[in-house]
Amino acid sequence: MILSHQQIEEIGAAVTQDFNEFYFHDSTVQRSIFVRATPIEQLAREYLGLSIGFARLSMDCSICGLTCYADTEFTFEELGVIHTVSLKRNQVLLDSSFIEIGNVKKLYGKCRFTLAHECAHQILFQLECEESRQRYRQTYSERKPYSLRDLKTREDWNEWQANALGAALLMPQEEVDRAMWFFAQCRTLISYGGRFSYADKLALSLLCQTLGVSKSAAVIRLRQLGYLEEHPYTEFSDPLEVWA
Repeated sequence: MILSHQQIEEIGAAVTQDFNEFYFHDSTVQRSIFVRATPIEQLAREYLGLSIGFARLSMDCSICGLTCYADTEFTFEELGVIHTVSLKRNQVLLDSSFIEIGNVKKLYGKCRFTLAHECAHQILFQLECEESRQRYRQTYSERKPYSLRDLKTREDWNEWQANALGAALLMPQEEVDRAMWFFAQCRTLISYGGRFSYADKLALSLLCQTLGVSKSAAVIRLRQLGYLEEHPYTEFSDPLEVWA
């Protein structure tokens, strides 16, 4: 299933509105004026009916999360030892590095985006026709362990779609609009080769803290929604006033 960016935005907005009515018991008309972060764990567990677990998914933490549509298992090698991990239907596994001491706060935004990304895969799967869903389920066998390369190739047909929908779930346009009104007076932020003026850096930092996202995820979303422009670093007149 190939979706346009506009279609993905519409799906994200519809899911967000339905979840808000389900979880917060409010509608768009009743919304508070304050910026509200998406409770992505509750969306996954209570709204989508997914279970969430943590496991070592790769030797170098290159695999942040996985989900699947039928019971299966996968293997990876670490220091000469083959590890086999079970992956159940309607389950999301996040890499255990997210909950290691010292990482919970540091990787908070990345963990939330990873969970949103896996939720997006499950939502997109439910939008497939029944024939396609059955075909995807039959692709896996409970008796055959898959390598991570096989599993990701089979499952992640469209990482871009999952990334785009995950961003729309975690940073709904309505909340981004509200955050930019509060923190930047709706002005466009300017990135000078990845660097920002103090005022723009402050606005970006406040948005990230409020929505619970990483700087890199926020920058991509703001650029996509027209709130961020890219300028060459040389255009900034006073490098002393630029913050990384």
